Amino acid sequence: MIHIKEKQECCGCHACVTACPAHCITMRADEQGFLYPVVDKDACTDCGLCEKVCPIINQDTSRKPIKVYAAKCGDERVRMQSSSGGIFTLLAEAVIKEGGVVFGAKFTEHWDVAHAWTDSLDGIAAFRGAKYVQSTIGNTYKEAKDFLLLGRKVLFSGTPCQIAGLKRFLRKDYEGLITVDVVCHGVPSPLVWQTYLADESSGNPCRPPIESISFRDKTYGWKKYCFHIRYAGSNNMPSSGNVYMKGFLNDLYLRPSCHACPARSGKSGSDIGLGDFWGIEKHYPQIDDDKGISLVLINSNKGQELYDSITREHIQAQFEEALSENPSIVQISPQSEYSRQFWQRFHRQGISCIEPICRKAGPSRLLLLYLKVKRALLGILKRR
Repeated sequence: MIHIKEKQECCGCHACVTACPAHCITMRADEQGFLYPVVDKDACTDCGLCEKVCPIINQDTSRKPIKVYAAKCGDERVRMQSSSGGIFTLLAEAVIKEGGVVFGAKFTEHWDVAHAWTDSLDGIAAFRGAKYVQSTIGNTYKEAKDFLLLGRKVLFSGTPCQIAGLKRFLRKDYEGLITVDVVCHGVPSPLVWQTYLADESSGNPCRPPIESISFRDKTYGWKKYCFHIRYAGSNNMPSSGNVYMKGFLNDLYLRPSCHACPARSGKSGSDIGLGDFWGIEKHYPQIDDDKGISLVLINSNKGQELYDSITREHIQAQFEEALSENPSIVQISPQSEYSRQFWQRFHRQGISCIEPICRKAGPSRLLLLYLKVKRALLGILKRR
C-alpha cells in the first residue's frame, strides 16, 4: 500500500492511481495545491502494485546522453510559438504522419494545465511552449497503453518524473513508444497559479477573457523572454518582471519532491530530452539568431532514429557545453530558505506576498543565469 510519510516522497505522477486494480486510490490536493494519493484502506487488497510502479521508490541510475545537439526548426512561425527551437513539433509531426499519437501538456478551458493526446497535426500546437505549472496526468498513462496495444506509435512528452512514472506503469518496453522529457527546474503550485489568475481578473472586472498565455514569449527575443497573457480583442504587449515568474524563479513554491528529484540526470529513462541550449552564442554563434535553439539529448537508439527522421538545422555539441549554462539537466533545485515563509504569508495575503519576499531573497540561481546570458548577448551586440 502506498503511504506518503513526507511530501518529498511523492512527485504526483499518478502511476499508483492508474495501476491500482481495485481503483481504491484517488489524488487529492493538499494545502499547497499539489496532488497526493489517498488510499481507501477498506477497498485495498494489499497487492503492492502501487509501490512497484512508484518512480520514487524504484529509482533508476543516472546516465549521460548518447549524443547532444543544438538544433532548430526551419519553420519560423513554429519556432516563435515554441519555448526554444521548435524541435518537439518536428518530432510530434513525424509520429503523427506515421499514424501515431502524441501526448503532451496543454491548457484547459480554465487555464489549468493537464495532459492530453492528439493524432492530428493541428492538435500539436496546444502542446507547444513551456507551462510553468504542474500538469495533471489524469488517465493518459492508461490511454497511452491502450494505443500501444492497438499497435499505434506513441510519443509521450512530460517532465522527467512523469516519464519515469509512465515507464514504471507500463512495466515493459513497447517498441512503438517514444518518450520525451523536458529539462525541468521544478514544477510550481497549481494553487498559486490559479490564485495569480484570479488576482489578475479581480483587478479589472471588465477585462475580456483570456485568449492565450505564454510563459516564454519571444517578442523581445528568446534570451529576453517575457510572460504574456493576451486578452481577447487586445493588443497588449508582454512585460518583464511578472510576479508569478519571480516567485517561480526564486523557488518559492515548487513541489517538495522537486528538491529531491527522482528522475533528472537521465534517470527518467526517456528516449529524448529537450530543453534550451543556453550559451549557444558562446559555443555556436553561427546558428544563433535569438529566436530559440533547442538542446536535444539523445538517450537511446530509438530516440536517435526518430530524431534522424526530421528535417532541422543542427550542430552536434558536447554535453559539457550544455551543462555549463543549463545545470538543471543534472542538478536538483535547492529549496529556498524563504519557501516556508512564503506559504505562511500566502494563505493570509495571497499573491501580494511574492514581491517583498523576492526582494528579501535576492536573485535565484536560475535568475542569475538568465541575467548572465542576457549580459553576454548585449556584449556581443555592442561589439558588432
